Amino acid sequence: MGKFTCSVYGKCLYRVLLLVVFMWRVASQSIVEYLPGYPGKLPFKLETGYISVEDSELFYYFIESQGNPKEDPILLWLTGGPGCSSFHCLIYQIGPMEFDIENYAGGLPRLQPYEYAWTKTASIIFLDSPVGTGFSYSTTAEGWYTSDSKSASQAYQFLRKWMVAHPQYLALQLIIGGDSYSGMIVPVVTKYVVDGKIFSAGIFVLILGYIVGSPRTDSVIDENSKIVFAYRMALISDELYEAAKKSCKENYVNVDPSNTKCTATLEIIERCVKDIYKNNILEPKCVFASPKMDPEVGHRSVLEKPAEFILSPPRIPDLWCRNFNYAMSYWWSNDIQVQKALNVRPGTVLDWKRCNKSLAYTKDVPSVVYVHKELSKLGLELLVECGDRDMVVPYVGTVNWITSLNLTVVNDWRSWLVDGQIAGYTKKYSEHGFRLTYTTIKGAGHPAQEYYRRECYEMFNRWIHYYPM
Repeated sequence: MGKFTCSVYGKCLYRVLLLVVFMWRVASQSIVEYLPGYPGKLPFKLETGYISVEDSELFYYFIESQGNPKEDPILLWLTGGPGCSSFHCLIYQIGPMEFDIENYAGGLPRLQPYEYAWTKTASIIFLDSPVGTGFSYSTTAEGWYTSDSKSASQAYQFLRKWMVAHPQYLALQLIIGGDSYSGMIVPVVTKYVVDGKIFSAGIFVLILGYIVGSPRTDSVIDENSKIVFAYRMALISDELYEAAKKSCKENYVNVDPSNTKCTATLEIIERCVKDIYKNNILEPKCVFASPKMDPEVGHRSVLEKPAEFILSPPRIPDLWCRNFNYAMSYWWSNDIQVQKALNVRPGTVLDWKRCNKSLAYTKDVPSVVYVHKELSKLGLELLVECGDRDMVVPYVGTVNWITSLNLTVVNDWRSWLVDGQIAGYTKKYSEHGFRLTYTTIKGAGHPAQEYYRRECYEMFNRWIHYYPM
């Protein structure tokens, strides 16, 4: 395929009928044995490629289980954003590689093996979705426009075609998973699968369940929970919280401007938390930016409002910020030799971004609580996990919508351990064969597996093997 540019970029168990295969475009895939920056041959099976879905070419990284690939489950992983590349999750969260950050001395970042990868016990498809994410692209101008509903539909179609192209994995248990904003997508894709509409034409899959990590679930519930979370974490005073509860009637979303008491209180609360790093309230905020200039008064002095001026670079030599780690993914993924090794189609993505903020994306699904309710009538396993220091999607809202499902508690609130130490807390629910495991990761931010990779691996490994958390 030649170069493609777009001016609005961003905006039988083992056998499948040959007729079905010919109806779909042939998948483009290749095995990658060596990667620039990695010492020697990769110690795992990595496949990269594209699947054609409508007018989109969806890029993926597939890593076969390093444990028992003939029996371990297969996991389709959708990263949040929307617009964040699945490579972020692969390299910083649950994959078998990581950047050698501590010894970086310039040039192309080096990769090194990571021990506690989820691929030790599962095969994982890391999908760049929706279109415009990572190396995924559209072949038409109209195709760049996407939404919650379209993203879920295309992920579902991708899975269908990928399974046809890889019939050797059809016998494995299937898990749909994702984190952050993908909490809006994962339940819908799961519903498509269990409805049986996807895997017709002689194709059968056995779905174990689904995973949502630090999941965006309901726009009102999640946003309201931030005020409660700020209060519980002592970021706002008792008086401010009570004033907000009373004047806003515990509804802090889309407040009527005429409710001046509520809006004024929320403004004070916002000033209290605006310099907090929302992904993890325990870490420094390091978004280096200049304050907005008032066109009527021109440039202002730092002495006027010093809190609005963020130092860049920081004056404290030892000040570390998580954002510093992310720079390596840009340097590595935009390298020509790296893209050649990954078999990225030349000219399709001119500037790879870890998280593409310029998607032409419509958030047309305000809530998926009703989808969880429908799935709770089926015999599925659901793992809901979150960090307890996450202010992007606070655990408060997650507990709220789980409670609304009216499931029966079978194992009440208790701690769970790794190496004899408390790694977090857990609670288990069940109803009609549906089992929901809710787990917190102590001290973790958004999403949890980026902060405590070892603990989150232990959590995942126990969950898929039906071990007690």
